[in-house]
Amino acid sequence: MTRNVGIIFAGGVGSRMGDTALPKQFIDIDGKPVLIWTLECFDRHPRIDEIYLACKEEWIGHARDLLEQYQIRKVKAVVPGGGTAQHSIYNALTEARSHNAEDTIVLIHDGIRPFITDGLITDLIETAREKGNAITYTPCQETIVVSEDEVNMRDVPIRRHTFSVQAPQAFFIDDIISAHDEIRETNPGYDDVVDACTMYDMVGRSVNLVRGNVGNIKITYPEDVYILEGLFRYRESKPCTE
Repeated sequence: MTRNVGIIFAGGVGSRMGDTALPKQFIDIDGKPVLIWTLECFDRHPRIDEIYLACKEEWIGHARDLLEQYQIRKVKAVVPGGGTAQHSIYNALTEARSHNAEDTIVLIHDGIRPFITDGLITDLIETAREKGNAITYTPCQETIVVSEDEVNMRDVPIRRHTFSVQAPQAFFIDDIISAHDEIRETNPGYDDVVDACTMYDMVGRSVNLVRGNVGNIKITYPEDVYILEGLFRYRESKPCTE
């Protein structure tokens, strides 16, 4: 039987959040830590079999306490995060591979991006099974410019040709691990590798796009907390809906 596994990375320290005692993944939003809102999306989805969570080592105990408190049952393992998000993801991927077959689909997702939907998870699984991978996107609503020094503009792509790539991103587990291994041979620090989509482009592999939802933002700056709180108030239901 084919399996589908969530890979959730929550290894950040929230350096851009300013003065906060907790890493951003543990900040309370509408009564729960944002990480729990995110994990519940995967824990409740009928086609997700297991979850692997990557967390900074000093916060693993706290994360496990939250898993028990909120009865998140599909988390198979909590692994130590690494120096970058990609190191953390690699740690979780290799742990997941030790328990799963090569045809397992993994959905890689930010622990601080809770507004995904059941329908999006399903679409990503089905597209990845059919085409080999699936990357969430939304159309860009602003004009995008390219600059190498943040002073001079080099290029302005046509807006209808520009898209914002988000998580989740879905792959066959052996394919994404092999992409990591290829990158790590020449770029062990994952310089300029911001996500798996970037990685696939660097190693010359194509990706397939699946449209996501604009509200699927992640917490990066303090104002993002207020945006998420507003989204919770706006929606009658919580995240993980169709």
